[in-house]
Amino acid sequence: MPTVPALLLAFTAALGYGLSDFVGGLASRRTHVLHVVLVSYPVSVVLVALVAPLAGGNATAAAMAWGAASGVAGGLAVLWFYAALATGPMSVVSPVTAVLTSALPMLGGLALGERPGPWALVGAVLAVGAVVLVSKEERSTVDEGAPARFTAKVMLLTVGSGVMFALYFMLLHRIEAGAGLWPVFASRVVASVTVLVAAIAFGQLRFARGVPATLALAAGALDVIANITMLYALQMGMLSLVSVIASLYPAATVLMARLVLGERSGRVQQVGLVLAAVSVALIAGAS
Repeated sequence: MPTVPALLLAFTAALGYGLSDFVGGLASRRTHVLHVVLVSYPVSVVLVALVAPLAGGNATAAAMAWGAASGVAGGLAVLWFYAALATGPMSVVSPVTAVLTSALPMLGGLALGERPGPWALVGAVLAVGAVVLVSKEERSTVDEGAPARFTAKVMLLTVGSGVMFALYFMLLHRIEAGAGLWPVFASRVVASVTVLVAAIAFGQLRFARGVPATLALAAGALDVIANITMLYALQMGMLSLVSVIASLYPAATVLMARLVLGERSGRVQQVGLVLAAVSVALIAGAS
């Protein structure tokens, strides 16, 4: 059965990821996304390095390896996701990525022998649907107004990003309790190196400045909160339930866009938000 602390931590992680995406998205409206993550990722490394000694723990070589592997998965997930959004239809890319991110860890947990209660399982399934609906974009064209096509390349990037996001959660789940935050430090270091290599490869080795840099700093701090709470949630709870709650992070992004920017959410997204609330209530009620 799920535990209340694990669910609260997973919910906090969802808020952290969602708010980080919102702030990072604001920065990316002003400069290239790689310029943003070249600031936010190293910042997250520094912040985790400062917090890790306070958390204590004894990280084994295996724990550090799992953390480093999660950094590769997380770095590639972000790069492939934004590459897919840049050239493909957002109304297809976002939901497909979302369903893979939420469904694959849930299936992985069940395959590993986790057996949530019936109501918790119903809530998890509803959460997968909620993530898809909340992630549904109204637009289907790229910024230049040209029709966006779900080509084979976009499909590979979309599926790849969804699988990598899911793999990130599953790799974090492999880190044993008592390792402290050092595996998260390893994860952020490797993710930072991954985006650095990508920036060099694409000729985008420039750092965000001014307002985008400030927003990137905030995104990095929020990302640290999300990753730390997610690690502890996965160590305390079931992968099959914790992962789907954390995957509800697009709901926080949508709500912030509505509250701060005055953006109107579509009916599909509104249904998704309600479904998300119902799913969390079902999972929490089964604890």
